[in-house]
Amino acid sequence: MEKVKRGERLVAMARILSQNPNRVIPYQVFCDRFGAAKSSVSEDIAMIEKVMRQFDLGQVATVTGAAGGVRFRPMMGWGQALQFIRGIAEALNAPDRALPGGYLYLSDLLSDPVLTRQMGSILARPSYDLNVDFVLTMETKGIPVAMMTAEMLGVPLLIARRSSKVYEGSAVFISYPDGKGGIETMSLARRAVEQGQRALIVDDFMRHGGTALGMVTLMKEFNIEVAGLAFMLAQQRESPLTDLPEWPLLTFTGDGISEPMVVQPADWLLQMGANEG
Repeated sequence: MEKVKRGERLVAMARILSQNPNRVIPYQVFCDRFGAAKSSVSEDIAMIEKVMRQFDLGQVATVTGAAGGVRFRPMMGWGQALQFIRGIAEALNAPDRALPGGYLYLSDLLSDPVLTRQMGSILARPSYDLNVDFVLTMETKGIPVAMMTAEMLGVPLLIARRSSKVYEGSAVFISYPDGKGGIETMSLARRAVEQGQRALIVDDFMRHGGTALGMVTLMKEFNIEVAGLAFMLAQQRESPLTDLPEWPLLTFTGDGISEPMVVQPADWLLQMGANEG
């Protein structure tokens, strides 16, 4: 093959890494693709790592061992992440966002791939070292943020449904309290998971916590360990919903009926942004 110039190789390698977040790519893959020696590839990786770190674009790390190689993890700086989430909070605090019944209009934000990709990048970061095998969400509004989180983690997205679909085969059903005095059902195909895996639960909105607790219960039926809970927007609580780690991007006070809902960045994000500053 024609000799590849180093500048061309650097661009291509950075592109390949960014398209495969949190996945270990063996050095030999780059050696074979570009006809380069391992020492040259190592120098290229060091250059890409330096640039990614310098401009807060992510983390490039070498993974040692038999299955070793290089791995890219998208990571914006905590200060940049906090600034982004503050912008979302400002948008959600606009008076025309309020909906009847104590809800906020989120659909335009959740349908914007640029915004949801940024949210997914922030939500994935605390879970990078938790060995998550898949992301679980509940249909339907939480799917965009959950999908982007799964992409950043390099794992599949599974969707719990309110009713099973014939094309998914047999399913496990559970009934769970919705937190408002009612009972809901959710299901997941039996062949979707394997015993002993680890899940990250991601949802768009959490007030009473019924749906999140339902997904935790559903995972117990499959003997799946839940690594944590992540939300786009969650109600500010005096105590955590569970004993699992929780990572909301934003929290709100007020019920939206007797008092207005006020949205702000979650405490853990405020702390991370302050520590970085």
